[in-house]
Amino acid sequence: MINCRPKSVLCILLLTAVLSLAATLNAAVPALVVVISIDQFRADYLERFRPHFGAGGFNLLLEQGADFVNCHYRQAHTKTAPGHAVMLTGVYANINGIIANDWIDRRTFEQVGCFGDPAEKIVGLDAAPRTRFPGINDPLLGRSPRKLLVTTVGDELKLFRGGRPKVIAISNKDRAAILMGGKLADAAYFMENGVMVSSTYYQPELPGWVRAWNAEGKAAAYFGKVWSRVLPEADYACQGPDDASGEDDKTSELGRTMPKTVTGGETKAGAKFFEAFENTPFSNEVLADFAKTAIAQENLGRRPGITDMLCVSFSAADHIGHLYGPDSHEVMDNVVRMDRTLEDFFRFLDQQVGLKRCTIVLTADHGTAPNPEHIHSLNAAVPAGRIDGGQMLASCEAALNRAFGALADHGRWLVSYDNSFLLHPGALAEHGVSATAAEVVVRDALLSLDFVQAAYTRTQLERGDVRDALGRQAMMSFNRERSGDVYFQVKPYFISKVLGSNHGSPYDYDTHVPLVWYGVGVPRGTFTDQVGVDDLAPTLSRLLGLSAPPFARGRVLF
Repeated sequence: MINCRPKSVLCILLLTAVLSLAATLNAAVPALVVVISIDQFRADYLERFRPHFGAGGFNLLLEQGADFVNCHYRQAHTKTAPGHAVMLTGVYANINGIIANDWIDRRTFEQVGCFGDPAEKIVGLDAAPRTRFPGINDPLLGRSPRKLLVTTVGDELKLFRGGRPKVIAISNKDRAAILMGGKLADAAYFMENGVMVSSTYYQPELPGWVRAWNAEGKAAAYFGKVWSRVLPEADYACQGPDDASGEDDKTSELGRTMPKTVTGGETKAGAKFFEAFENTPFSNEVLADFAKTAIAQENLGRRPGITDMLCVSFSAADHIGHLYGPDSHEVMDNVVRMDRTLEDFFRFLDQQVGLKRCTIVLTADHGTAPNPEHIHSLNAAVPAGRIDGGQMLASCEAALNRAFGALADHGRWLVSYDNSFLLHPGALAEHGVSATAAEVVVRDALLSLDFVQAAYTRTQLERGDVRDALGRQAMMSFNRERSGDVYFQVKPYFISKVLGSNHGSPYDYDTHVPLVWYGVGVPRGTFTDQVGVDDLAPTLSRLLGLSAPPFARGRVLF
C-alpha cells in the first residue's frame, strides 16, 4: 500500500503530461497555411530596402517569425518553373522533372512547356483567343501539373486528411500557380489579359465568384494610371541614376524612367496595355485582391478542424527586374509597394481568419544578376557582359563540322534552349557519329569561349563524373529523360539578354532567396546556417503533422 500512492501519482502526472502535449500539438496546427512566392526576389532586397518598410508587411514576418537569412537553391538552372517546382516538393529537377520553363522533347524535338497539356482546355477565356503575355505560347492549350513527376505538400495534405482541406494556388503566371498547387489542388488560377483563368484539369468552368470578380475589370481599371515613386525621389539615390544604361525601354512602352503612364501605347485597355500592366506593381495589387476574394469566397481557414492551404506567387518583380535590373529605381519602388501590398493582405488575413491561426511562409523562385552596364559604371575592369547565343551555337556547329565533316542532308547538328544543347539523331546518323563522341566536341567548343565558365556532357552528368561545386549544382538540374546532351554555365555577371537583366545561373545573386516563416508552430529568431529551398516542404510537412512528399530530400528546419 505504501508504494501504490507514488505510482498512482506518477501515472496521473504522466497522463496529464500526455494530454497536455496532445492538446498543445492540436493547438499548433494552423487553420490556414499561406505560402507566398515573390518571383525574382533576391534575399538582399529585404535588407537593402528595409528602412522603407512599414510595420505590418515584411517586418511582421522578419521581427516575429523565423528568418533563414542564408537560404539558397542547390540547383544550377534558376528559372521560374524549376524554382516553383522545388518549393513544395522538396526535391530538384533531377527528380521532379521540371528542368526549365520549357524544353525540347528528346524524342519529337518539339518545344514543350512545363505546364502545357493538350488533353485539357483553358477555362475563363473569351470565345475568341487574344494575344497572350510573353512566354505563353498557345492561348488554347490547356494546362496541368502532369509533367511534374512528384507530389507536393498540398497533395499530402489532401491525402492525409481525406480530401477535406482546400488547396488553392494563385499567380500572375500559370506555371507558378500550377507547380505550387500540385496534382490534387482544388484550383490553380492565373492571369490572362487582366482576368483570372484556370484549366479543365481542375474544374469544367470557373466558379461564380471568379466570374463575378473578372466582370469587375479590376486590371482594366488601371488603364492610364501613372506609376510614380511611392517615396521621395532622393530616397532612390542608393540605386544609382534612374535613366541607366542597359535598361529596357523597348519591350512594354513604359520607357526607362519614372514616372510611367500605363497604357501600352493604346487608347483603351487591350493586349498591349495588359502586357504593360504586368510590368508594374499594380499587377501585385490586383493579384492580392483576387487572393483576398478567394479566402472569403472559399471560406479558407474558417472550417473547424480543417487546415486549408493557399499558395500565392506574385510575378511583377520578375517582369520589372527583367526590364530594368535589380539596381533600378523601378525595382526598389516595386519592393516598397510589395511591402505595402503584403501589409494590407496580412491585415485582411487577420480580420478573416486571424493571424494567430495562420502559418505563413515567404520565399522566391530565384534572384537575378545585375545589369553588366551597372557593373561597368562602377568599375569598367570587372568582367561582365551580354553573351550572344548565336555565337555559341555557331562555334559548336563549326567544331562538329571540323571534327566529323559538314552535314549534307541534315541542316544542323544541334538545337539549343536555355543552358543546354541537344544533338539531333539525324545529324549523328548522317556521319555515323556516336552521341558520346559528339557531346565532347560540343563541350570543348563551349569551354574555348572566354565567357563560358563550365560545361558538362550528358555522359558526365549521368555518371556523376563531376568534381566541382558547379558540376554538383548542374546535376541537380539534370533529368535523364528530359535534359539535353551538353549543359554549360557562363561566367558570373554575363547574361543572355540584349537589355535589362536575366537569371538562371548557380551564382549567389540567382540562388540566394528569402525563406521567412511566421505564425503557428514557428519559432522566432534569425538563423544563419545555410539551408535550401528544398527544406521548405519537409519542414512544413512536419509542422502540419504529415509525411513529407515521398521524394523530398530536404531536411526539417524546426
